[in-house]
Amino acid sequence: MTIREQLEEREKTYLSLYAALSSRSRGRKVTEQECDIRPVFQRDRDRILHCKAFRRLKQKTQVFLLPKGDHYRTRLTHTLEVSQNARTIAKALKLNEDLVEAIALGHDLGHTPFGHAGERALNDVNPFGFRHNEQSVRVVEYLEKQGKGLNLTWEVLDGIKNHKTSGRPQTLEGEIVRLSDKIAYINHDIDDAIRGGLLREEDIPEEYTRILGTSTRIRLDTMVHNVITNSMDRPSIRMSPEVAGAMAGLRRFLFVNVYQNPAAKGEEEKAVNMIARLYEYYMNHMELLPGQFLEMLKEQGISEEQTVCDYIAGMTDNYAVKKFEEFFVPESWNF
Repeated sequence: MTIREQLEEREKTYLSLYAALSSRSRGRKVTEQECDIRPVFQRDRDRILHCKAFRRLKQKTQVFLLPKGDHYRTRLTHTLEVSQNARTIAKALKLNEDLVEAIALGHDLGHTPFGHAGERALNDVNPFGFRHNEQSVRVVEYLEKQGKGLNLTWEVLDGIKNHKTSGRPQTLEGEIVRLSDKIAYINHDIDDAIRGGLLREEDIPEEYTRILGTSTRIRLDTMVHNVITNSMDRPSIRMSPEVAGAMAGLRRFLFVNVYQNPAAKGEEEKAVNMIARLYEYYMNHMELLPGQFLEMLKEQGISEEQTVCDYIAGMTDNYAVKKFEEFFVPESWNF
């Protein structure tokens, strides 16, 4: 019996009745020989961790555009915090930690430069629209490994696609990531807003702090514990109505006081304009796209609009600025 088979047997005896077992995965689109050491979800986790799109997350905006400070979250640190929250919950509930981690690490691979401002810009200019969760699936299915994709399992793709609030994951592990994403960004966005001087702890309404706590650490602990307590030995992932209501209220508070705050979002229109101009420029100069994207355009029949979206969405903040300057900002003359 291989190490992988031993681990699969251990899952059957240890994990919850409601867990997604590695040995019962719906599989991959392209059948592969099994690894002798790692179960399928662990392999998916490793493939995501080593892909180029994952490394680019370190230079993509979470909330604050190009912040002046080293301690603000990026899309990468957000992803790691989601993963940590989700693994804690999965381990306590005896669900599949490998599957949870794979979904969490891959859920935001399709995010644009400049966060939701970039996503809004591409959604406005692309006639097919743009949604970062669907783009994350495109990244792992079609764009990574020079267009070959990572060939992930059905369960991981389902969790990535359905991680947004409106999504409906088909596994409890996917539900955990969906909720952990919200838990992570609500708490770390408050922390970053306080660091940036947009909020003070005492500005947060007492109706929420009374239930959730009076610090980021306490609120995070309250939410994670509440999910575990209310989901134990049940076929769904949930919070108590009181904590869920307080979290929803806190999220609404953040939209008004942080996400729509001119001090935090004052540069957003510049970012939106930059992405829109880049899209227009590449649509008129398709020959400037890298060879991989031109090959996909020619050989796979992907539309020009989707091809340009794929390229721009994969840019880091710094690279998008660099390309914008290259195309639209005059260079100094050398006499």
